[in-house]
Amino acid sequence: MIGFLRGKVERLSLDFCFLDVAGVGYRVFISGTTHGYLRVGEETMLFTHLVVREDAMLLYGFFSEQEYEMFQMLISVSGIGPKAALGILSNITLENLCLAVKNKKADFLTKAPGIGKKSAERIILELKDKIAGFMTNHEEAMDIDLLEPLQEDTMLAEAGDALASLGYAQAEFMPVLKRGSGCKNVEELIRFALKEFARKS
Repeated sequence: MIGFLRGKVERLSLDFCFLDVAGVGYRVFISGTTHGYLRVGEETMLFTHLVVREDAMLLYGFFSEQEYEMFQMLISVSGIGPKAALGILSNITLENLCLAVKNKKADFLTKAPGIGKKSAERIILELKDKIAGFMTNHEEAMDIDLLEPLQEDTMLAEAGDALASLGYAQAEFMPVLKRGSGCKNVEELIRFALKEFARKS
């Protein structure tokens, strides 16, 4: 089992990166949240999960230990595989995912691709007890506010809607928007976010 990899980001795509570790290039599948922290040419460390299949060996990597642990919890749910778990983490922030499970908001979980109402209800049923402990253990590292925090700030909400219409996922643009707290209006915030995305491409 490969617990983590440390190396230089050689290539960064929407859902994977190539990580150069001592001259060996690893293809690592990543979430939108992790994507937001990576820069081509910079060194990083990713917590990894290895999936071994008959026809392939797939690596999934996460910038934070919290996201890594949540991925492990999600794939423990019956019917939720690594691809579906990564889709959830790419479209829903950790904070919102925790609160959606805690408050039994199945409709909120269906925002993730491939997650229908039954799958969402199964996630809530199987993770409701684990989520409480997860939130307690990572209380300091997480920004626990309210479900769907974009709705709490008009400027963030409008900027988020604009980025979502361009194909960016919430988990991908939320960390970027939070870094743009000094922007004075929606247009400036959107420009800030697009510049940040351009820097990573």
